[in-house]
Amino acid sequence: MEPNLSEQFVEFNIGTDKYAVIISEVHEIIQMLEITGMPDTPMYVKGVVNLRGKIVPVFSLRLLLGMSEETVSKSTRIIVVRNRDTTAGIIVDKVNKVLRFKDIQLPPDRFGGISSSLLAGIGITDGDLTGILKLKEVLMQ
Repeated sequence: MEPNLSEQFVEFNIGTDKYAVIISEVHEIIQMLEITGMPDTPMYVKGVVNLRGKIVPVFSLRLLLGMSEETVSKSTRIIVVRNRDTTAGIIVDKVNKVLRFKDIQLPPDRFGGISSSLLAGIGITDGDLTGILKLKEVLMQ
């Protein structure tokens, strides 16, 4: 799904970097749950959670983006997202707000520590730059 200015986004932090996903792809935002690890999975796959009877895989967005793991804090959240038939949780350091961008531009080759292949664009609002993630690409990693 390509971002546009009429859509709302959920903005969150991974370290000091700001990222966002289109709100229509967000199922819910929850506090950290106990995660059951799974064998033979990449390091960024933290495991699965039981979300009201549905088993949902959980990814560390920090590790996926090549950052070091941080300890869980009071502000750590799992954003449960849906993209097509896939439901997954992504662990983020802090959820900031729901917003609309004043401008969305094509991403540079790299933004923060990530390749532009994971970005749908760069959202601009009040001088702040926010990487808009391509959930389809993130979930296929």
